[in-house]
Amino acid sequence: MSELVERVDEHDRVLGVVDRDEAVRRNWPHRIATTICRDGDGRILVVRRAETMSRFPGYYDVMVGGGVNVGESYEHAAARELTEELGVSVPVRFLFKFLCRDGISPVWFGVHEAVVTDPLVPDPDEIAWQDWMAADELRHVADQWPFVPGGRKALRRYLESGCAPQAARGTSEPSSGCW
Repeated sequence: MSELVERVDEHDRVLGVVDRDEAVRRNWPHRIATTICRDGDGRILVVRRAETMSRFPGYYDVMVGGGVNVGESYEHAAARELTEELGVSVPVRFLFKFLCRDGISPVWFGVHEAVVTDPLVPDPDEIAWQDWMAADELRHVADQWPFVPGGRKALRRYLESGCAPQAARGTSEPSSGCW
């Protein structure tokens, strides 16, 4: 089944609608909405992608997400993907976006954050394993385990942004201006 996405330029402006596989094959930038989840203690969710995934099977990631549908906002796509992949419906908050050229093809990642306190019900077709990790531990494993390249970059930006849970940096509250 084909997935239609918006092909975008170097400034995330829409150029047209294409099949996602074609965008990957032709190395055209397109949009991916992702969410970094944290729990009430400030730990960050780490997932291992299912071995059956077409992109980065068996790799670890801190982002849960997928392609932004035609006409869909990053925020709506991020919330939809959270429900599809983790079985939770919680508010997401847009943090930042960046063009990532590491990986299969260039993509604009719209990175969000969500606080998840409900039990997770991961889709086994997408997620093979998950656990909550403190940032110090996560920093270490992100360089040791096979991580999705964009997820590693997003994690570093998230931790350096000041919006990551301070528990990851030594206290329990995020910086002002963040959740």
